[in-house]
Amino acid sequence: MHLLSDPNLLATFALLVGLELVLGIDNILLISIIAGRLPPRQQALARNLGLALALLLRVVMLLGVSSLQRMTTPVLFMLSLRDLVLLTGGLFLLYKAVKEMHYVVESSRFADQSGVKALSFSAAVAQIVALDAVFSLDSVVTAVGLTENILVISFAVIVSFILVLIFAKFIANFVINNPTLKILALAFLLCIGVTLCLEAFHRETPKPYLYLPMAFALLVELIQLRYDHNRRRR
Repeated sequence: MHLLSDPNLLATFALLVGLELVLGIDNILLISIIAGRLPPRQQALARNLGLALALLLRVVMLLGVSSLQRMTTPVLFMLSLRDLVLLTGGLFLLYKAVKEMHYVVESSRFADQSGVKALSFSAAVAQIVALDAVFSLDSVVTAVGLTENILVISFAVIVSFILVLIFAKFIANFVINNPTLKILALAFLLCIGVTLCLEAFHRETPKPYLYLPMAFALLVELIQLRYDHNRRRR
């Protein structure tokens, strides 16, 4: 009830939901890209397992958010444990984005996909778990940066993730049928990876300045896809 009566908390909640939606959709896009390299009968299972793990990791990190905030004592090269986790996550995202972008671009050269290496189910699940962990960390760090009200953060994360889950299958199929979205999603991943590395060295980037342009770029790409579709029909 206090949330509904406080305009500042409502505004923060709305902003958090919007930012978490952008991050959640990007998470689904990347899960779909990885799952798309599996046999068709395994793709839905890998995608659903990835989403379930993503929600579980977000809940676990929310429960430990106070501990995360206290991990600020330098332990290595003036970097705290929190900084090292952010740096590791950022470097992993950069590596994964470049590798997957290379796969998406080069795989178009092979009509039968025989010239590129497919993933095993266990390898796909391992990569999805790692991505979920990094995205969950970024999600919680973003939320804590905007407000210390754990109730607002919890509601925002849960509401945004429920909305993402409702449209998960549609988003996954849309990505598979529109390869240009894969490149866009991987470009988003590069941006998030760079941001996490900067945060590890205490160079903060306001998250609205990062995620709102991402949402705008996605909107422009969707309009372009709609234009191409109408042009083909004509």
